[in-house]
Amino acid sequence: MLGLLIVLAILLFAVFWFVSIYNQLVVLKGRYQNAFAQIEVQLKRRYDLIPNLVEIAKGYLQHENKTLIAVTEARNAALAGLKAATINPGNPAAMSQLADAEQQLHQALQAFNIQIEAYPELKANDTLLQLSEELTATENRVAFARQGFNDGVTSYNIYRNQFPNNIIAQRFGHTTDASLLEIENPQEYRQAPKISF
Repeated sequence: MLGLLIVLAILLFAVFWFVSIYNQLVVLKGRYQNAFAQIEVQLKRRYDLIPNLVEIAKGYLQHENKTLIAVTEARNAALAGLKAATINPGNPAAMSQLADAEQQLHQALQAFNIQIEAYPELKANDTLLQLSEELTATENRVAFARQGFNDGVTSYNIYRNQFPNNIIAQRFGHTTDASLLEIENPQEYRQAPKISF
């Protein structure tokens, strides 16, 4: 009878141990997915501000139509990248697509800024000033949310890859590492595109 109780206690402990590891994997995955939702909110806000900037600048930059089109196309590509990443946050292909689209948008906004510099009356536009301040604030929130997401992904990956967690993870659907949202030239990207007037 005592042997049966010991075996039963060992089995109960093992089940509890497996369940706790699985639950921790679910919690950590939920955290990084929630962190990505914060990125999504801020990026959507940013993507919504960009058409307003372009619309204000259209009247002044009639001869710079190529720049306006490039910003619009980069914004649309970034929005498509965000939609793909939203479906499966942490997916390496989706994170790479989003990072590439964000890099292109960043470059397009820098070119846009260069064009704006040539038009003093546009630089003095109050609405454009306000939109650029909102864009800068949003860029800062995106950077903060991206850091939270990357921290969550790192915690999940470390926990998932520890022994014996990796065995349980493989058996119960946590088969691959989540991917960080990494941006090329992070020093350059840490600063919001400056739209200075």
